[in-house]
Amino acid sequence: MLTGKQKRHLRALGHKLKPLIQIGKKDIEAALIAETNTSLDHHELIKVRLFESCTLDKHEASETLAEACQADVAQILGKTFLLYRAANPPVIILPKADSPLKSSLKSTPA
Repeated sequence: MLTGKQKRHLRALGHKLKPLIQIGKKDIEAALIAETNTSLDHHELIKVRLFESCTLDKHEASETLAEACQADVAQILGKTFLLYRAANPPVIILPKADSPLKSSLKSTPA
């Protein structure tokens, strides 16, 4: 699960990307999942575009594809979304999550 800071970092990296995967009226099939897995193995962060002919909702499509590929959804914007899955070893270095101590100090009034 990605934190807000990590999603923000991935959104910044994904802004300049072109969609590698496109989902049309055939929706999400085994061939599309295999192609997405290959793209994630090679790039770590990919942009997916939904065509108008796609019958799936953007949230439903992103969650289904992310779950099938063991990836995280970094952003949903319009008819596109970003998927992230860390490579081994990771190329994209994500910001560290805030420690519980740090977040509890922020919430206590001074």
